[in-house]
Amino acid sequence: MKAFVDPDLCIGCGLCPDVCGEVFEMGDDGLAHAIAEVSEENEGDAVEARDGCPVSAISLED
Repeated sequence: MKAFVDPDLCIGCGLCPDVCGEVFEMGDDGLAHAIAEVSEENEGDAVEARDGCPVSAISLED
């Protein structure tokens, strides 16, 4: 599964790396970035990060 963060929507709140730091990190630009593919063991956390994003900037695709 792949994770994507829409830079036009992201507000840099930091929720996604707090919930799933294996997949998301905050970049030097102050926005979140997907840094790795979502493994089976991280899938639940990635879904939680997507669902918790206040601006729906995260998408997950198989």
